[in-house]
Formats: sequence, structure tokens, C-alpha cells
Amino acid sequence: MPSRPLRRGHAALAVAVAVLLAWGSVAHAVDRGSQRETFRAAWAAAQQGDPGWKTLAPGLDDYPLYPYLPAAALEHDLGNASAAQVQDYLDRYPGLIPARDLRRDYLLLLAQRSDWTTFRAFYHPGLGDTLACRDIEARWAAGARLDFERDLAALWDQPSLPAACAGALDLAAQAGLLTPARLWQRIDRAVAAGRAETLAATAKYLTGAEDRTAAARLQLALGDPQAALTQATGWADGPRARAAVVLAVRRLAIRDDDAAEAAWKRLTARFAFDSGQRDQVAAALALYRATDYENGALAALVALPDAAQTPVTREWRVRVALARENWSAVLAALDALDPDQQQQAEWQYWRARALAKLDHPAQAQAQFAALARKPTFYGFLAADWLDQPYALCPLRPGVDDVQAESALDDPGLARAFEWFALDQPTLARREWNAAWPRLDAAQRLRAADLAYRRGWYDRAIVAFSDGRALRYYDQRFPLGRRHLVLQQSRAAGIDPAWAYAIIRTESAWVSDAQSGADARGLMQLLPGTAARLAHDDGLSYGGADDLDHATTNITLGIRYLARMAARFDGSPWLASAAYNAGSQPVARWLDARGTLAPDLFIATIPYRETRGYVESVLAFSLIYDWRLHGAPLALSARMPRIGTPFAPPAGAAARRAVLCPTAIADGSVAPAAAASAQPAPKTRGAPR
Repeated sequence: MPSRPLRRGHAALAVAVAVLLAWGSVAHAVDRGSQRETFRAAWAAAQQGDPGWKTLAPGLDDYPLYPYLPAAALEHDLGNASAAQVQDYLDRYPGLIPARDLRRDYLLLLAQRSDWTTFRAFYHPGLGDTLACRDIEARWAAGARLDFERDLAALWDQPSLPAACAGALDLAAQAGLLTPARLWQRIDRAVAAGRAETLAATAKYLTGAEDRTAAARLQLALGDPQAALTQATGWADGPRARAAVVLAVRRLAIRDDDAAEAAWKRLTARFAFDSGQRDQVAAALALYRATDYENGALAALVALPDAAQTPVTREWRVRVALARENWSAVLAALDALDPDQQQQAEWQYWRARALAKLDHPAQAQAQFAALARKPTFYGFLAADWLDQPYALCPLRPGVDDVQAESALDDPGLARAFEWFALDQPTLARREWNAAWPRLDAAQRLRAADLAYRRGWYDRAIVAFSDGRALRYYDQRFPLGRRHLVLQQSRAAGIDPAWAYAIIRTESAWVSDAQSGADARGLMQLLPGTAARLAHDDGLSYGGADDLDHATTNITLGIRYLARMAARFDGSPWLASAAYNAGSQPVARWLDARGTLAPDLFIATIPYRETRGYVESVLAFSLIYDWRLHGAPLALSARMPRIGTPFAPPAGAAARRAVLCPTAIADGSVAPAAAASAQPAPKTRGAPR
């Protein structure tokens, strides 16, 4: 095997560039139907190491995805490939995604073999932390002297490192680069981020017994704060011990603030905590009493000294006051917010509500009027309070058919759209994301509009996410799978606009979306839930992968949404909260605060992500209803009081007008987007 890659010639590079340009320029001029079918067969053969792929390839010379074929064949037999074969591919297809993948995989193989000489010949920076760490080993093997700033500083700043970096860190320790100061710097960052695994991986390089003990206490405080506080009664006072106690109290307060407070009281006489540590604990105890809406929570938040206050404690002072419907306290809490917080639409809305409750109608109306000019959840609510039309000012990209198709002149976008046509969304997004940074504004506009036209909605949604593009409502709120959504929604007895809003909020139309909890597809269904629904309703279901198919996912997702609605009197806003956080938490919140008006109840949902989720779903429901019918059902009509049955709007239902204020239409007032949200955590977290 040669010790270094073959030299590239200028002629070879020119040919490669010319071929790449040719793929892009003709990609949209050829009928791709037959080529796609041929490519499917050739790609399947190449992935299996079948040399027969070459007999199919001659008709694919101008096909945008052709470079993936030889790459797949090489990848299959990479263990037997020579450096010359790998280098030849890299020379022919420089910069392409399959070339980067091949280089990365080959480097991993070389590192596994400890073939450091060839590794160094193929390596270049920017291939990820794993290979950066293996490169440290390669240079060490070549006799290079390691330098912390040059070789390790960037890696050291990462929140976590892959297991493959263990060897490089061992070498750094051997070279004396992992000093106690550097180790504690990384440990302290890991503690602040709650990363117990990073703490443990770093602490093993501490050499002093006292340092190792201190790190072990911090690790225990992160993982089992109750045990740490029990053991702390036998710890000697010291800076590291105090830090571990404060950490443990704050962590325990998340799930049991009474136990945390009791432990804190026991230990304050034993340890010389400074004022900053006392403030941290006071803020944590007050915050988690507030998130449980305990008696005395409001007084505890008000009593916090300024040094202990944070944006989160100030926010929760408002929420607790809202839960108590103490409007004077609400106004005082709003006045105590940071200036930046006071500019947020949520708090502007609650200021207007408080002013109205406290008999300041003129001030309340002025506040509502300013807010009603924004197409957001709180803007729509404000319009309802004033009985005004909704401020929706649609624009269109202004791209014609020829301009949209010209997006395919870019070779990377041509490859992206081919993968999309082949129903390979992950590969399509990789090519899109690789192409996007090099596009100018006009190219991006054409590409995103073409994505919308071809039904690749998630790309248009991501692309049109700021500025005037927020007013491209057709593209940002697509009516995809319209017949299916309408049919299934009506069969399930739910509002189609609500079903669309769930899809938009859950996945933003990413058909193969997958969460950390393994929720799948457009409506983010768990495979177990999908299996039960399919069994109960006698539907075909072949397993988790079926949820990547829109028809299956929408059919089952709408049925699940209908079940959630049935549990909560048909109420779409309560069912949305349950769809996101689970029905049991929602039931607990109803038991505690079920007499509140809907807007107050939403504001007092303990989970931050679920609050945002419900707000987004309701705002998106209104926008989708407008798209479907031209005039939407009032947002307040979608928010019946708790215990009041809700039914989808009938054909004769009263609807609210939509009007574009001149100040928005001419651009003198920037429009705001209805906030998007991600699925909320299903368990209590900190902060919320």
C-alpha cells in the first residue's frame, strides 16, 4: 500500500470540474424517470458489492447522483481497497458528499489498523472530533511533540468528546498537558452544563487524592443529589465541598424542594457558604416552589434579593401571580421583569389583561392595539379582545416557473432534488445543506420556492424563516396531503386546520423526523402508540419504519389526536397540551388550576416547551383555517373554557375577517412570525 496519496494533475482536476458542471446544467433538461429507475437498481447492486452495477451505469453518465455509485461499491469493499483506489475517487469527485464520507470511513479504517503513515496522508482538518483525536495519535506515532493550544484547545472546549478521543487524551496526559487547572476548568464547565459523563471522563486524569475526592462529590451531586447531601454531613468544609453541596441542593430542588430545603438548613451551619451561593440556593428553592404553585411561592419570589433574581425567577413571579388571579401582583411582577423581557409579546399581552382588570381601559386598549398588529398567538388574542380583524399580510416569492427550475443549475441542488425524488429525504437534506451556504439570496429564493412546488415543504419552511419571507404563508404553511388530511380529520371528527397545525408544529413537514424518544414522522408518533392504534382500528402497520410514510403517519396520528380530544371534551388546546406532554400531567394541572380561563391556564403550564407548543398549535390552527377557508374561526372560539364541550366548526360557523394593515403592507412595521415549537420534555426539568 503506498504511504501517501497519488499526486493530482491539473488536467484531471479540470476534467472533474467540467463533469460536475455538466451534471448540474443538464439535470433538469432530461427526463429523469428512466434514469431514476436504473439508478435505483445500480445503487442497490453497488451497496451490496455487486460489480454488476457497472453494466447499468453507462446510461447514467449525466445523472446527478452517478458519483454515489462508485462510492457505494468502494465503501462495501473498503477493507480490500488500496490507497490508490480511494485517492482516485477523491481526485475525480472532490468536495462531494460521498467523497467526504469515503475519506472519513477510510481514515477510521486506517486508524483501526494503526496505519498512521497513510492516515496522515489522507487526513485534513474539519472531519469531526473523532478523527481530530485520531490525528493526534498519528502525529504522536510519527514523533511529533504535542502542543495544547494547537492540538487540544478546540477539542477541550467541546461539551463532550467521543469515546475515540480516549487515546488522544491519554497521550496528552502522558505529555503533561492536562494540568490540574485545565482539568478543573473542564470539570467546572461540565458541572454547569449538567454533563456527568464529561465530568467522569475528565476527572480520571486528576492525580491528587483531594482533587479526585472533590470531583467524585460533584459527580455524586449531579447523579444522586439526595445521597450527596446525606454524605455531606461528614465532609470537611472547603471550596469544592461547598460547591458540591450547592449543586446537590439545586438538583434535588427540581424534584423535591421540601427535601432540598431541609438539607440546606442542616448544612448551613457546617459550611461557610458565601452570599452568591446562598443566593443561588434561595433562587432555586423559590423557583421550584413556584413551578409547583405552592402556597407562599409568590411571597418567596418577591422576597428574593436583587442579586438572587434571574430572568427565570422574574418570569415565574408573573406566572404565580396569574395563577392566583392577583392582578395587582401581576402588574408589579411585570414591572420587575428585565427590560428585554418586557418587550416580549407574552408579557405585553398580560400587561394589557392586567390593566383591563384593574380598570385602566384606555391603557389596556392601547396595549392590545399595538399587539394586535402582529400575526402571533398573542397578537391574535389581542385582536379578539378588541374584536378586530387579524393582521395577516401574505406575500409571494415572485418566482416564475423558469426561475424556479433554474435552481437546478447548481449541481448540489440538482443532487438534493434527485434524492428527494427517490424518496431518500435524509440524503436529500445532506446535499441541500451542503449547497445552501454557497448560494446567494436570489438562488436561495428560487431553490426554496422550487422545494415548495415539488412538495419538499420542510426546506421551504426552514428557508423562509425570517424577514419578509415570514409573510410567504403558502410556502410556510403548506396544505400538503390535502385530500388525506381532510378525509381523515372529518372521519375522526376533528378540525382539519388543527390536524395541519399539529403536523406543522411537530415536524415542520420533515417526513422522516425522529425524536430522542423515538417519536416518528410528520405527527411524531411513538411506534408503540402507532401499533396500538393500528390494532384497535384494524389498520395495516408493519412497524416503526412505516411511520416515515406520510399516509400511515397522518392516518394514525389523526386518530390519536381524536382520542386526545375525546379525553378533554373535544377541546383542541387541552388536547394539544396532552399530545405534547401526556394526558396525565394535563390531568394534574386541571385538578390544580382547572377553574382558570384558557389563556391563564396556558400561561401557568409548568413545562416551558408545552406552553410554547400549545401557543404554536393554536396560532398555526388559525393560519391553516384561513388558508383553507379564507376567513378563520376566532382564536378565542378554539379555546373553550375548561369543561365546555368543543366541536369542529360547521360550515356556517362565524369567522373573523383578515386585514392587512397599511403599515405592515408597505413594510414600515416588520411582521412577526407565529413562534414554532419543538416537542416538550415529558418529565419535569430545570429550568422550566
